[in-house]
Amino acid sequence: MHDSWTTADMPRQEGRLAVVTGATGGIGHVTALELARAGAEVVVTGRDAGKARRAAERLAGELPGARVRPDMLDLADLASLTGFAHRMEHAGRPVDLLVNNAGVMGVPERRTTKDGFELTLGTNHLGHFALTGRLLPLLLRAPDPRVVTVSAAISRSPIAELSDPQSTHKYRPMAAYAKSKLANVLFALELQRRADAAGAALTSVAVHPGGSPTGLQRYASRPVRVLARLVLGHVVGQSVADAAGPSLYAATAPGITPAGFYGPTGRFEQRGTPGPVELPDLAGDAGLARTLWETSEALTRVHYPWPAPPE
Repeated sequence: MHDSWTTADMPRQEGRLAVVTGATGGIGHVTALELARAGAEVVVTGRDAGKARRAAERLAGELPGARVRPDMLDLADLASLTGFAHRMEHAGRPVDLLVNNAGVMGVPERRTTKDGFELTLGTNHLGHFALTGRLLPLLLRAPDPRVVTVSAAISRSPIAELSDPQSTHKYRPMAAYAKSKLANVLFALELQRRADAAGAALTSVAVHPGGSPTGLQRYASRPVRVLARLVLGHVVGQSVADAAGPSLYAATAPGITPAGFYGPTGRFEQRGTPGPVELPDLAGDAGLARTLWETSEALTRVHYPWPAPPE
């Protein structure tokens, strides 16, 4: 780890194609901006086509000559992400980098996706699970593909457990979020195990951004949003630009450890230079990760098309 790593330390990204989910604002927008600044071609996705288009236009305005293009992708709708994957396949370019960034948090009551999944797990985990599987053939055509899945520090919390993954028996907003963020880490590690077993040269890692006031708080009441902006932005946390650091570090730095977990390394991991951080205790449970994977396959009907393992 570079002792004071910043985006200025990112290697050049010319020739690489990156897909960033949830890139219309917050951490996703900064991630897309910095990847484009480093020379990558970036697909800016959002669940609203107009917002995605405006986000891409904003990026192009900030970075004249940047190679960015918008596309609509709603992770709470399996048909939408299948359509997105088909458009990517039709374009025919290998995908060098997938940043599974989009997410929802603090949904006040139990809601469901278009496919009937609990909204928080359905968006944060199942949508990204299905998207990564749909894009896997394009990822495996790239010379050094990476998948970066954005989790959160709450994945280490006692409320982050998967005995009731879709909160069907009891719904609590932050518990639902914690479950989805643990699922993100378990997914990232199991993806690496399965890539290794297939002999696929794919690097999968999880990150957490620390504390930052982002669009994730949009479901909270106005007083809570104001307090979160104050506390996360100025007291214990960091700016949205700094919060994108772990994603950018994991996406571009040489020597990233497959199945690693990266986040801010400062006080309480709320801010600071990005680097390796401690995994949640449950992340070491390979049986739990396997069960989550098989459940995710059954729910989304997405089965990863791995190449035959080497002899």
